[in-house]
Amino acid sequence: MTLNPVKKTSLTSSPHVAECLGVKVPASPFLTATRIARIQEARYEGAEIAGALHVVGPEDRVLELGAGLGIVGAVTQLNARPAAMISFEANPNMIPHIEALYALNRIKSKITLHNKVLLSAKDAPEKVEFYLRNSFLGSSLNDTAARETTPVTIPTSRYEPLRKRFKPTVLLMDIEGGELAFLRHANLEGLRAIVLEFHPDHYGNAGMRACKDILRAAGFHKVNEVSSRLVWTCLRGPETAREAPDPQTGWSRKLTTHAGAIVVPPAEAGLVQPTGVLTAEGAYLPQGALWRRNRPLTQPPEKPAKPPEKLAGTWLWGGQLWLHFGHFLTESTPRLWGLEAADCTVDGILFTPKRPRNAALIKGWQRKFLAQIAPGLPIRIATAPTEVERLILPGQGFGLGAISRGTPEFRAFIRARLGAGIAPQGAEKLYISRSRFEFRKGSLVGETALEAHLEAEGYRIFHPQEHDLKTQIAQYKAAQQIIAAEGSAIHLAAMVLEAHQKLAIVVRRRSSATGFIEAHLESFAEIKALSIDALVRSWMPKGERKPRHAIGEIDFPSLQKALLQGGFLARRTPPWENFSPEAVQHMLGAGFEPV
Repeated sequence: MTLNPVKKTSLTSSPHVAECLGVKVPASPFLTATRIARIQEARYEGAEIAGALHVVGPEDRVLELGAGLGIVGAVTQLNARPAAMISFEANPNMIPHIEALYALNRIKSKITLHNKVLLSAKDAPEKVEFYLRNSFLGSSLNDTAARETTPVTIPTSRYEPLRKRFKPTVLLMDIEGGELAFLRHANLEGLRAIVLEFHPDHYGNAGMRACKDILRAAGFHKVNEVSSRLVWTCLRGPETAREAPDPQTGWSRKLTTHAGAIVVPPAEAGLVQPTGVLTAEGAYLPQGALWRRNRPLTQPPEKPAKPPEKLAGTWLWGGQLWLHFGHFLTESTPRLWGLEAADCTVDGILFTPKRPRNAALIKGWQRKFLAQIAPGLPIRIATAPTEVERLILPGQGFGLGAISRGTPEFRAFIRARLGAGIAPQGAEKLYISRSRFEFRKGSLVGETALEAHLEAEGYRIFHPQEHDLKTQIAQYKAAQQIIAAEGSAIHLAAMVLEAHQKLAIVVRRRSSATGFIEAHLESFAEIKALSIDALVRSWMPKGERKPRHAIGEIDFPSLQKALLQGGFLARRTPPWENFSPEAVQHMLGAGFEPV
């Protein structure tokens, strides 16, 4: 197939009236004072430009659909210097001005421009109607009654022959609603990155979701730092692990194997640490990072200066080993689904310590938990940089954030292995208490009074930290009604409960943690928890900043009413009363302040 570039124009001498990231923009009737100001500030098509510069490199072959003023393509060419670039613009009125911009910036020979519509459907016509608006911004293949348009007939080109000939690696697309039809029919093979703007005003939110579903199904994933709801920058392949794990799709559900991978433990304590997995050549493997909410807590470490220790065999990457019960369950187990998915014999699970001072420490309850789901498998902590003969690297299948729902693979793995063979045993009505934890570690003011109320209703007061793992699992399986002070114990319960069981959460702090627990329960056990926020206020030890250490002061009548309405208490229950301010202060003691 032969594509005919547009003819040269005589506008190359136009003076420039704006400049964007090194690209001089000549005068044109499409430039208003507002638009010029936005161009000067790099805010005109700013998201598309940021995305293009994030993904395009000198080895890329870039296909641009919807050149517009030509600025996005010119900025990409001038700054990223791709190996080749083709651009399509359907609006014939724009072509002279795009060419003038290219000529002014001396890149006319580097971008082949076509005044055609590139279509991906097999039965695409040779010509199509294109609807011009007074403002070039709204011109589209789709006519609208909302604004006056002028139809023009534009020749078309076929995408598939172009794809085979040009072999694009990056697609930039802003075609005013045409993207849905293009994506539905396009073969996206060979593309490693796409930057596109969605136009739901043309096809609704359902159409936008369809576009995103097509991209995900093809293996593309949004790069959060340069994407918004309407403009996505997408990558395909290992690089896509630079976005938060998604429970439904993407790197969280993928497993890769690396020969000679180098595991680097953290050198210093901190919430965010340089630590993780490198390739044998020293390149960072982002799919080994631990994410919480929308940011990675582990950052790329430096390649070790000295030769690393050697570890023979095939090992599963376990990530960071947290000694805190809740963080261990949510952030040290998410890779273990790889034990089921691996197509080879695994010699052991390899962790790094969360805190360097803990070195190779593994607590007894952690060994028992891991023995439940990986019986007989060695556990190793890398306290120094370690080169692994063969490292299996599963995606993060669980955690805190959207990933709290867990991937299907992780949920199935936990359901099959944790608590297998442990029969239900214990009370049918259960209260999971925090009253015997150190008070400063997070509790409820007057929780022992709440326990007394619930004991009178036939509830067993359960202190999980005083029981071994098997007893906890057996009790959680046996309970038909569970009331729990919000905390880490509910994460273990969520892993073994069934849909017929009921659970109420007594909120002790206003935090996203409660939402993560709710998502965990709903996704793993199909239980919609009754979360009761009866907080009067929360208290914190002076100088303390960790939300998990909050002390909740609750309104007892409100809590009782919610439990009654939820079916957790009998209707004849005597009324619960609040503590006086003096009693609250006495129970708290010195050193606490309201938050």
